Amino acid sequence: MATGVSAVPAVAPVLVLNSGSSSVKLAVLDPVSGERRVTALAERVGTGEATVRVRRGEQEQAGAPADGSHRGVIKELLAALADELATVAGVGHRVVHGGQRFSSSAVVDDPVLATLRELTGLAPLHLPGNLAGIEAARAELPDRVHVAVFDTAFHSGMPARAYRYAVPAGWYSQHAVRRYGFHGTSHRYVSGRAAELLGRPLASLRMVTVHLGNGCSATAVRDGISVDTTMGMTPLEGLVMGTRSGDVDPGALGYLADRLGKGLAGLLDQLNTRSGLLGLSGISNDMREVQDAAEHGSADAALAVEVFCYRVAKAIGALAVALGRLDAVVFTGGIGEHSATVRSAVLVQLGILGITEDVGANGEDGRRTGGRISGAGSVPVLVVPTDEELLIARDTWELTAEPAR
Repeated sequence: MATGVSAVPAVAPVLVLNSGSSSVKLAVLDPVSGERRVTALAERVGTGEATVRVRRGEQEQAGAPADGSHRGVIKELLAALADELATVAGVGHRVVHGGQRFSSSAVVDDPVLATLRELTGLAPLHLPGNLAGIEAARAELPDRVHVAVFDTAFHSGMPARAYRYAVPAGWYSQHAVRRYGFHGTSHRYVSGRAAELLGRPLASLRMVTVHLGNGCSATAVRDGISVDTTMGMTPLEGLVMGTRSGDVDPGALGYLADRLGKGLAGLLDQLNTRSGLLGLSGISNDMREVQDAAEHGSADAALAVEVFCYRVAKAIGALAVALGRLDAVVFTGGIGEHSATVRSAVLVQLGILGITEDVGANGEDGRRTGGRISGAGSVPVLVVPTDEELLIARDTWELTAEPAR
């Protein structure tokens, strides 16, 4: 495999790598335009049933890797992308948790990697996969700059009143129990894009960004800085999600442990994997399937949609308090971008904030109307497609180019 650095263009492409617990996603893209030169996806990583797909334009190649481990899959994918990697300036890695140590993206060196290993306890389901991806990519591309871009970093500016839990002080000082927030790359990207669409400086705007997908969170962005968000120490807190419960009284865990004879690990597993839309509807974690079932008469599915939308509306109202005033609401994520029904059900509950819906614009997904789906005289409401890979690429390019400046 060719790993030597060739003469790079003025803006070299960046490899973005998202290595999860059981999947690996790669993309080589232009950090300015966002154009994807090639994308790749590996699924069921770590099992004997791993699969890989590489897409260039309309052409796709698929197969099974010889070695289904993270190291084996990444080695095979990088070999398949060798031509595109010849001019890549750096490698950007999505990392789910930076703890209190990382408030911005960071060049990965041995001390940074050691720190990430120390933080594994904060995200035991996600960080091992992130670390495996970083280690494998550094081994295959040792002469490129590797950059860690943290989901939590955008929320590191939250004030203590937003991130501290009302628990014994030692839990925080000795064990770092606090709210961290997640989806930071998405919230950061769409808040900046919303400011462009509104034609206003980001530093003068106060908005609530709402990322709705299988995972869901809402964030209060004040002058470009996250000042509060719905997710907490883990991605389990906050809104109703695909399979995650969102906010639940922790006393319920003690009650159920006694009633069901289950340990904490088993109960947390159910809150993470069997709750949310799936738990309420009994049908699916996919909002499209739940909405379809509701339209065909399922009372449980209808309740799931209602609870989901009510909790989103309530969160927007609460986050408006953190902002002092509300200049915009921004929907993004798979559900936020594509479900006019969900957006409408949320907006109808927000009249108290001066929000009205433009039904026609909302039905067109907002994107054909410059992103705006709100009525005349309303606080602006926008639909902004997220692009976390592009944000990771831009952070990586900036840190890669920095020494040459």
